Formats: sequence, structure tokens, C-alpha cells
Amino acid sequence: MAGVDVSDETAVRRRPRGSGGRPAGVAAPYDARVRGAVRTLAGVVFLVVLAGCGGEPPPSPGAGAPPAAAGASATATPDGVDAWGRGTGAAPAKGPCTGLPADNVWRADVSRLPVHARSAAIVARIGAGAGVHPDFGAGRWEGAPIGIPVTTVPAGQKKIDISFEYAGESDRGPYPVPADAKIEGGPDSDGDRHVIVWDRAACKVYELYAAYPRGGGWRAGSGAVFDLRSNKLRPAGWTSADASGLSIFAGLVRYDEVAAGRIDHAIRVTVPRTRTGYTWPATHSASSATDGDLPQLGQRLRLKASTDTAGLPRQARVVAEAMKCYGVIVTDHGSAWYVSGAPDDRWDNDALRALKDLKGTDFEVVDAAALMTSRTSAAVR
Repeated sequence: MAGVDVSDETAVRRRPRGSGGRPAGVAAPYDARVRGAVRTLAGVVFLVVLAGCGGEPPPSPGAGAPPAAAGASATATPDGVDAWGRGTGAAPAKGPCTGLPADNVWRADVSRLPVHARSAAIVARIGAGAGVHPDFGAGRWEGAPIGIPVTTVPAGQKKIDISFEYAGESDRGPYPVPADAKIEGGPDSDGDRHVIVWDRAACKVYELYAAYPRGGGWRAGSGAVFDLRSNKLRPAGWTSADASGLSIFAGLVRYDEVAAGRIDHAIRVTVPRTRTGYTWPATHSASSATDGDLPQLGQRLRLKASTDTAGLPRQARVVAEAMKCYGVIVTDHGSAWYVSGAPDDRWDNDALRALKDLKGTDFEVVDAAALMTSRTSAAVR
């Protein structure tokens, strides 16, 4: 199986960033007849690999840990997690809100997965000679912070109703969006205007696309709520604040992670064009193109292991090592190889620019089909 690939059969409403399509289904789910033996072994291997994947040596106690979570114990079985540390769909475990579950697909080590059969052709269509562009940094560009900002709200933040243009595929809310929530591109932006709100107390992120303040509230193109203790995906065919139906927050590079020496998740990346349908874990298509050499939303790529990253400045090197281990996930349309992050005045823009030396030819598409446990879950095998 070259990928968990779905195709469009029924047309749905069109989003400004591309044409949408409602998929019919996905590849057959994991065979229950071999579940017991395989998942036991796979769970142990996953946890071992996750613990030793990429990055620099962890900081000493008290040096500050990144927002991404530490891995789940291989023996603990809290609510919502089975004996192998996998999400079960039950009530999620309680505890510090530090990131997605350890078995979430965003946090899966893909460094040893097989190369996709059409990897070279797909990379060529994205842009083999184009360089990686860190779409985040310090300071301002055209009057706005560089990157997709995250607004962290306290416990008890007042929730408000949001008016959605695409209400049929948006979570109704209410959303704890303050009046002064940060907008991607700034208040005068004519771009995607993403608003990301992180409620650490509830361990949820609330994400809006095309968000505009309106009176005492907000209106938006679409919106989604993601429980960071859950592996549940959005319904098949549904968008989110991103074209793929995935969380934006999940794939952002954040300064605290890099300062700690390790990013432990895949990174959001944009490409100029995609083909119809989508690849798990995405849930939404935003194209009617049928060219098989185009990537799909949800497609996973990684920086080749042979790529020399030793000479990169530290900030760039941590990002590059994460792209080797966890890869990048195609989540939206945009310029080729633009990787997303949150703005922070502590970024060293000169160091980040070194990532531009990495070209499309340094990447390969991976076949991530073997990771999928269920088409409705982001939990990996």
C-alpha cells in the first residue's frame, strides 16, 4: 500500500485557498486477526524509537522543557490510553498539558519508514530546486510579526460564539477567544488571518481561519477545536482552520522547543498545488487536480538521512534534525517548502535563514500507511 489515499466522489463547497471535495472512504482498517501480536511489538518499538529520535541532548533538570509532551509510560494505562500507550477514544487522561499524546501521528518517528513509490515525481512537482523557507522569526515583516502567533489564555477565559462562513464543517464552540487575540499577519492582514488560542488549563487549542473581530465577538471562515489529550480526527471530508483538516498548532515550530534542543513532532509545510483527495491523517481535500505526481494534503515527507546538517547554526540544526526524524506534513497551499512556526523575538533570523540551503532534492516522500490504526484516529501503530 503506497499510502492511505482517498479520492473525491462528491463535490462540496469551495474554500478560497482551493477547491474542496468530499472523499468516499479510505483503505481497509488494521486487520484485527493480527492485532494482538503486532501491536504489542510495535508499541514497544515505537516508544523506544521515540525516546531516541533526533535532537540534541535533553537539557538538565531546571533548564526548561519544551511545550511538547514527554512520552507515555509503556506500562501505565490511564483513561483513554491502552496497555501500549495508544489512544482508545475513551475519556483522555488528565495531567499537565504539554502537547499531543505520545502515540499521535504528529509525534511518530518516520526516519525508518519506506520511501513512497512516487517520491521523486512528487518532490519534483513541489519544487526539487526550491529551498526551504522558515516562515517564522523575530521582529516584523510588513508591519506584522513573522509567523503564526499563538495566544495563550488563562483558565476561565470567557467563551464567545463565533459566526462561521463554513459553519457546516466548523466546531460550534463557544471559543475562548479574547478581543485582543493575535492574528496571523496582524489586524490589517489580507492573508489567511489564522487565530490560534491555547487554553492550557483545558488542554485544548481553538483555531480560526479568516478571523475578524466583529463588535464584541469574532467572525471567521472556519474553526476547529482540538483536544491535545486526544487522538480523535475530524470527520471525513471536514476542513479545519487549515485546508487539510489538521491542527495548525500541532505542526508549529516554537522557540521554547528549539531552545531546549529538540522538536518532537512533524512540522507544518505548504506546497503550491495538491491533487484531489487526501492522505491520512488529513480529513479534507482542497483540489480537483488529478495529476498523480502532485502531493495530497496529509502527505508526509522527511529530510533525507544523508543530508549534512552538522554545519547548520544551532537553531536551524534543531529544526533540520526534526525534519529528518518526524518529517513535515503537507497541510495547506502556499509557497513551496514554507515551514511554519510561531513568532518570537528570541529567534535568530540569520541562523534560521541557513535552512534555505536545504533544497527539495534533500527530501523524500515516505509511505506512512503502516502507521495507521484507524481512519478516524491519529494514533499510530
